[in-house]
Amino acid sequence: QVQLVESGGGSVQAGGSLRLDCAASGAVWNVNFLGWFRQAPGKEREGVAVVYIGGGMTYYADSVKGRFAISRDKAKSTVYLQMNSLKPEDTAMYFCAATTSTLGGRWGNKGLYKYWGQGTQVTVSS
Repeated sequence: QVQLVESGGGSVQAGGSLRLDCAASGAVWNVNFLGWFRQAPGKEREGVAVVYIGGGMTYYADSVKGRFAISRDKAKSTVYLQMNSLKPEDTAMYFCAATTSTLGGRWGNKGLYKYWGQGTQVTVSS
C-alpha cells in the first residue's frame, strides 16, 4: 500500500502562484509514476501533470504547459507542483495520484492510478 498526503492548496488571485506538495509513504519502491489530477465541480477528473519517478520524465496537460512545473525528490518520496500564472479555470480540487503501472503512454488515464490522496482545494479568483 502507498499513502499520499497533499499540502499547499489555497486561494489566490488570477496571475498568482501556488505550490502543491505530495508526500508518499509505504511501499513507494513500487511506484512508477506520481502526479496530479484535478476535478472541478460538475466535471470529470483530469490529469494535470505526472512525473516518472525513475527517469524524471514529465507529462503535462496542454492547458497547463508553460505555467505549471512538476518535480520530484526521490529521497523524500515527494513530488511538487509549482503553479504559476494561475487562471480562474484552474480552480478545482487537486488530487495526488500514484501508480505502479508502466502506463504505456496513457498518463492521463485516471483508471490506471491505484493510489489517491484526499485532495487539496485550489481557488483562483478573477
